[in-house]
Amino acid sequence: MKLAGSRLGLVLAAVILVVLEKFVPFGELALYPFTLLATWVHEMGHGLAALFLGGAFDHLEIFGDASGVAFTTSIPGWHSALVAAAGLLGPPVAGAGILAFARGPRRGALVLGGIAIAVLVSVVFWVRSAVGVFTLVPLALLLGLLALRAGRARLVLAQLLGLLFAMDTLARFDYLFSSTAMIGGAQRASDVVGIAAGLFPPALLWGVLIAALDLVLLYGGLRAAWAPARAPKVGAVEAAADTTIRRAQRARQRT
Repeated sequence: MKLAGSRLGLVLAAVILVVLEKFVPFGELALYPFTLLATWVHEMGHGLAALFLGGAFDHLEIFGDASGVAFTTSIPGWHSALVAAAGLLGPPVAGAGILAFARGPRRGALVLGGIAIAVLVSVVFWVRSAVGVFTLVPLALLLGLLALRAGRARLVLAQLLGLLFAMDTLARFDYLFSSTAMIGGAQRASDVVGIAAGLFPPALLWGVLIAALDLVLLYGGLRAAWAPARAPKVGAVEAAADTTIRRAQRARQRT
């Protein structure tokens, strides 16, 4: 089977991810900025959900251990539960969307450029930790440069980010089944506890449901990225060819 387009990009992205994590010394260190970027997606999920549901998003902080916290206010009940769930679902939703959308270098450039712009905007309005600012700003500028200059590699880079985001919540699997977490040196209630407080317990149930939904999103994104590109319909191609021929004939008649 010939690999081309998004299929080739997906395979190369997966190979890069595995090699960096398993075989390259300090490979995980190379992925560290992207881990912080996934944390940013998680916290932005909380914040944007709070704004969408009529609450407030004051700021977010990202720490050196790749943990983060979004300072939001929301209406108690299902509103606060959705805000808590949005952080867990933010990276998988973003990752699945990127995998499905980035099916060529041009779309890859749109993904990289869009993320770069979103990060820089968030730094202006919401990011308020030194680790967040001094990591995200250079990373955003790098992604913006790659969007303009990386050529066909833009597809692989976009698919790599899609994979990292799509697997982020599952990679922190233990967090889904924890009642608390150490965030920035302070013990805080986990997101599943927040969901249970807003809806109904037990938190374990919500951890299982979120994990299942994340798997569905990952599968959907991978399936969309692996699907062959749709060929244009024969009728549409013929119609376009006829239009081109007629335009050429008219141009000759005028001359």
